[in-house]
Amino acid sequence: MEGFEGKVIAITRPQERSKEAVDIIKSHGGIPLVAPTLELQYSKTESLMELCRRAHELDWIILTSPASLNSLFKYCKDFKKRLNPNCRVAAIGSKTAKALSNYGISTEILPNDYTAEGLLEVFKDIPLKGKKVGLPRTLSARQVLPDGLKEMGAEVFLAEAYKSTLPQDKRLVHELIEGIIQGEVDAVTFTSPLTVTNLFEIAGEKKGVLLNALSDNSTMVAAIGPITQRPLNENGIKSIIPSNYTVKAMLERLMEEMNR
Repeated sequence: MEGFEGKVIAITRPQERSKEAVDIIKSHGGIPLVAPTLELQYSKTESLMELCRRAHELDWIILTSPASLNSLFKYCKDFKKRLNPNCRVAAIGSKTAKALSNYGISTEILPNDYTAEGLLEVFKDIPLKGKKVGLPRTLSARQVLPDGLKEMGAEVFLAEAYKSTLPQDKRLVHELIEGIIQGEVDAVTFTSPLTVTNLFEIAGEKKGVLLNALSDNSTMVAAIGPITQRPLNENGIKSIIPSNYTVKAMLERLMEEMNR
């Protein structure tokens, strides 16, 4: 596979999550442009502390991102010790499963489709009626997973582990927007719906010009999966997605398209 050869590839995910993409882009001769449209703020919320206190009651704990896990262990350092020894563990993706492993926790369930829908598909064959399920995450995430678990009869403890906000310093994003408009950015990558919607929100009065620039195909657009692709579709922007919803697979697919 040919590489990115001097192409400027924008990364819109949070700064602390961008290293993998930066390394892959650089290793294939590309120029990574990190402009986070999303900022993660860990929160010692009452709901997270309640989950910590009730860890011994849980039949299941479901982790949807490494950020949820990091926040949980930041504010509940002995969470593993508190956890019901018979509690079963599910993760929504390989990165989250790896983070669990780093904390000494084994993942029992990892869906092939790294989405809430993919996880719910697996749980169709698992009795959840009356089971207590812990779900630490950002409250800005879609309701698909908690609603689906409740429909299956689970008692869901939804805990706010972190907030997904607009970046306080938006200078890098404004530089990215200007770079796209001026045709200086070869591709933009998105890893969550908020990375997309926040970009357009930060663009403000330049949103129309930005949409035109992204729609004329001079800048390629890649999304990590179909959920992230939705707001792009809604704004009339063509994008590519990989068959496996990971950063690595997204960038490999982007390389293939750029070298056609």
